[in-house]
Amino acid sequence: MSSNSKMLQRVYDAQNRDELADAYSDWARQYDRDLLEQGYILPFYITSFVARYLKKGDGPILDAGVGTGLSGPYLEALGYTGLAGTDMSDQMLEIARRRGCYDDLQQAVLGETLPWPDDHFAAFISAGVFTQGHAPSSSLDELVRITRPGGYAIFNIRQSVFEDYGFADKLAEQEAAGLIKPIEVSPPFAGFVYDKDDILGFIHVLQVL
Repeated sequence: MSSNSKMLQRVYDAQNRDELADAYSDWARQYDRDLLEQGYILPFYITSFVARYLKKGDGPILDAGVGTGLSGPYLEALGYTGLAGTDMSDQMLEIARRRGCYDDLQQAVLGETLPWPDDHFAAFISAGVFTQGHAPSSSLDELVRITRPGGYAIFNIRQSVFEDYGFADKLAEQEAAGLIKPIEVSPPFAGFVYDKDDILGFIHVLQVL
């Protein structure tokens, strides 16, 4: 098993928040190189959906589970400003900070209280975060809270994770409560274009009400 595959497996095998944070901290310096060598496209692909739904100047955007900030330069190149990010790993945030395109980077854990007020963001995005052993479906409660009415939630998820880890139930609950409205689900696509091209996921777009 290659070193990058070992680190990815360590992330998926983490049994609790501390183990996951330690794994990402240890991986931070090599993270971009390892994933890009496998053709990782999620941080870039998701920005096309931002461009579809948000105009420049609509307001701040939160990159939830920002990691090393791979999406940031692409959002900046599209003309978006007021970019914010949150991640559990200080080491990942430090690399994101060096990219120079995020105005607000804060350490926080998805699934717990986030450090922003109600109705703050025009949208949140999340790429590669809602998966096995990572942010729970309850993360969507806080993310919707800090997104303003009329704003958007844009995130990717595998169908098996969507169904088996409570995300389908959470979205149904939020829709029934009048908090969100489903807008679009993309066709299935591979988040890795090499080696893992049989692992398919979807982009979900919701509007916050």
